Amino acid sequence: MKKITTIFFAFLIALSVSAQSAYVFKTVKENPITTVKNQSSSGTCWSFSGVGLLESELIRMGKGTFDLSEMYIVRKNYEDKAKKHARLHGHLNFAAGGSFADVVETINDFGIMPNEAYTGLNYGSETHDHGELDKVLAGYMNGIIGARNLSPVWFNGFSAILDTYLGEVPEKFMYEGKEYTPHTFAKYLGLNQDDYISLTSFNHQPFYSAFPIEVPDNWRWANSYNLPVEELIEVMDNAIMQGYTIAWASDVSEAGFSRSGIAIVPDENAPENAGSDQERWLGQSSRERDASIRARVGSEVLAEKKITQEMRQIAYDNYQTTDDHGMQIYGIANDQNGNKFYMVKNSWGETGPYDGLWYASEAFVKYKTLSIVLHKDAIPASIAKKLGL
Repeated sequence: MKKITTIFFAFLIALSVSAQSAYVFKTVKENPITTVKNQSSSGTCWSFSGVGLLESELIRMGKGTFDLSEMYIVRKNYEDKAKKHARLHGHLNFAAGGSFADVVETINDFGIMPNEAYTGLNYGSETHDHGELDKVLAGYMNGIIGARNLSPVWFNGFSAILDTYLGEVPEKFMYEGKEYTPHTFAKYLGLNQDDYISLTSFNHQPFYSAFPIEVPDNWRWANSYNLPVEELIEVMDNAIMQGYTIAWASDVSEAGFSRSGIAIVPDENAPENAGSDQERWLGQSSRERDASIRARVGSEVLAEKKITQEMRQIAYDNYQTTDDHGMQIYGIANDQNGNKFYMVKNSWGETGPYDGLWYASEAFVKYKTLSIVLHKDAIPASIAKKLGL
């Protein structure tokens, strides 16, 4: 999951756009989240959304509100990724993107740090900008992979680059008057990586079994349990209504994911979406209709497609659904017509009419969800039994 730069900067334009939404939402259930953060010019959405999940979990557990370090997790995963990339002779995706497993399945190995102890801003910027860092790291790895024999100090050089850009990781740090290490801080927080589970929904693998989703950013080859999409939605609804939030891997390259804070799956073939000039609409190419739909999302209430399991599979197989972006789902709302939307926390700063929050329709979530991660206790007992949990 990684931010597409062109999409990101298109969203920044929303700061100067005063958009009047055609939607009126009524909250059904809203769970606590921490403040909206800004990944800025970095492909680290997976860390921001995964950390957002953990921060909400701490609130749910009665631990209080914390600001955890996304960049500490980014740094430790870059180290692990480099070692695996080298052992596989370069045959592994080495890029800024990652998966939620990089956050929740590494707590025991890495521990956790507060953001004040490790901001990852060691290069003279107040916001995250990894354009140069990513190129330098990739160039370094290409260089050592191309060598005839790896030297025993290649990783020292890699770590030195991370030290230079993100800062050295302190062995110990102070937090509210007490001294911690990353591991003792994780213990203090009471987070357990075994409490979290990844779910997905694709029919090229057996349902109710676990498999590693075949996308480049799942470089850990972490498993997700496979559910029919209707049961995946049942899990998500149950989780939210029971007070849990969800780390959500999705695809935001669709025309229906709008800078107006709305994410829908508009049906370009629906007569009601043609407007008053239906003859002109019918004469347009699919590309022209797509452009028209994209411009109208949020400013009009558009009819949506009916999503099926087969549609999900086709979109995944033909690269229309990719490991594109990670966000956090924290609530459910209904629009003025009674249609269900999921309340989403993004990591692009307080942009758009909802100050960095989005409303994603059930159709969008059904269609574009790659995977979710949540606390295993949020899964209904009947579905957990099918998964053997």
